[in-house]
Amino acid sequence: MGLQTAFRQRFLDVLGSIYIYNEHRGYTSLDRVLEAVRARCPDDHEFITAVEKHRADEHKHYRMFRRWFELRGVMPLKVDRACGHIDHFIESVFGCTIEDLDTEAIVTDPDAFEKLCRVIMITEQRGMDQVDVLLKNSHIRSDKALKKIFEVVEKDEPSHWQPYAAWLRAHGRRPKPRLREKWTDYWIHKSLMLAKLPAVFLNRNNPRLTTWPDEDPAAYTA
Repeated sequence: MGLQTAFRQRFLDVLGSIYIYNEHRGYTSLDRVLEAVRARCPDDHEFITAVEKHRADEHKHYRMFRRWFELRGVMPLKVDRACGHIDHFIESVFGCTIEDLDTEAIVTDPDAFEKLCRVIMITEQRGMDQVDVLLKNSHIRSDKALKKIFEVVEKDEPSHWQPYAAWLRAHGRRPKPRLREKWTDYWIHKSLMLAKLPAVFLNRNNPRLTTWPDEDPAAYTA
């Protein structure tokens, strides 16, 4: 195997592993968001439906990445919260992990609910921008199956942030990111691109998952 081919395969392996982690974190985290939205806006069926679609799309994306790995005959690399954009954002804004997020407190606090909507909106906008970049990457374009996955993600992404922005505007809340939130998003993105992703790429001893996270909740922590 030539150096260029080896680099390409490792790059796609790492990228796919980070994406499948984030898609899994995305749809499982949205279960908590849906809980908050249904409690906070029980009569806003349009918003609830939009969040349900968001959750379904994230799960669909996860399944596509899983199938991509299955066809390659390997499991994803085992990564952790260090590679999760939403993990870092939630911890920075709310001071806790996604699992420890106090849904009841967010439901009863309009400012906290606003921040949650904005964090999701910013994260999805970042994801949309990143997919645009990736679809121009020659390594991704050389893998027809992976390119198709990212084209599906690209098509879905606008509907993942627009409903949150619309809800914030409709309720007199701030859809525009605050300076601290913009800086947090920028810093998380840069740290992932310049530190976390290269660290996984270079670590040849990084283990692979032994079970799929949709079948084993402890897949990433065991």
